[in-house]
Amino acid sequence: MKANDYAKMTMADLQSELTKLKAQLFNLRFQLAAGQLTNNSLIASCKKDIARVSTIIRQRELNIAVEPSKKAK
Repeated sequence: MKANDYAKMTMADLQSELTKLKAQLFNLRFQLAAGQLTNNSLIASCKKDIARVSTIIRQRELNIAVEPSKKAK
């Protein structure tokens, strides 16, 4: 999911999403250790999603206003 999608969520939704993503990462690591994981890039994308959600939660705790990023052309 994109950071903008996470930014639209409530704090309760973000907390539940973070819990869900951490459980998903645990399962992916377990599958990797068991040799059942076919797509290793899922681990990296899950870790990035956890970082995105954690960042938004922390920004809200500190009451930091976040401006949408503007991509350079």
